[in-house]
Amino acid sequence: MKVRLVKNGIFTVVDDLTEPLTPPEGGFYWIDADTDDLEVLQPLFGLHELAVEDCLTEEEQRPKIEIYDHQYFIVINSIRYDDEEIFLRALNIFLGRHYIITVTKQKINEIRAIKPVLWEEEVSSPDRFLYHLVDLVVDNYFNVADRIEAKIEMLEEEILLHTKKSHLNEIISLRSEILWLKKALGPQKDLIFTLNKKELKLINDQLQKYFSDIYENTIKISETFETFRDLMGNLREAYQMSLENRTNEVMRVFTAITTIFMPLTFITGFYGMNFDYIPLLHSHAGTMIVTITMIVLGTGMFYYFRRRGWL
Repeated sequence: MKVRLVKNGIFTVVDDLTEPLTPPEGGFYWIDADTDDLEVLQPLFGLHELAVEDCLTEEEQRPKIEIYDHQYFIVINSIRYDDEEIFLRALNIFLGRHYIITVTKQKINEIRAIKPVLWEEEVSSPDRFLYHLVDLVVDNYFNVADRIEAKIEMLEEEILLHTKKSHLNEIISLRSEILWLKKALGPQKDLIFTLNKKELKLINDQLQKYFSDIYENTIKISETFETFRDLMGNLREAYQMSLENRTNEVMRVFTAITTIFMPLTFITGFYGMNFDYIPLLHSHAGTMIVTITMIVLGTGMFYYFRRRGWL
């Protein structure tokens, strides 16, 4: 757990955990904690037991805001895209009048990325900290969307050039990830809409208007993943069509080869009959003539099929 006094974007480390209980002369306190620290933080800051229970639960948390007498409890999902798999990690936030507590189970990149933003924007209030943190979380969705779009384009190119059975598994896996993420975006969009529209006494009215920009970005993200879902359907159709075309190509080659060998088989079958009077049967040059005829006939049919694009 790390406790910092933030004033005009400048951090001052605080060693005494009871110091944040008293409002500072300027700035606010930021407590960056993990779930194990809640046992100490709950009695000190009067964290609601239901909010603490939500932080400790092993299940994925639904984005939401809970309004208590002296603080807000906010859950928002940070996104990561590692090893072709999408992860959502809950970022739990307790917002007070002179402090903000962030509680996470795993490391979240936005927590590290917020520090230079606070310094650059000279942040001195916890509600502005909340705005910049939520903005970073939402912006990261665009980064993940760009990577997913690149993955879809790469899959499409590979399918068109060299279709493999493994591509179907990739399509199904990525499509399920997109559908799951799109479902999770609904509550997150509702949360940001609440921060944008609802009158919240711990968030400055002028600052609250800035959340409308984040809300618009959330809508864009939701629409983007809706588009991805349609693209995955088109990609599956392209995969099936590519397989059908590949099968047709193979069948066309087999048909052409069979057609070439049909007259050759007829000739060999004709001379394989047990009759004494067959043309060229007793001729010394008969074998050579028949062989040359078969070679010329087969070669001629091959080039004819090749010229017509059938082979």
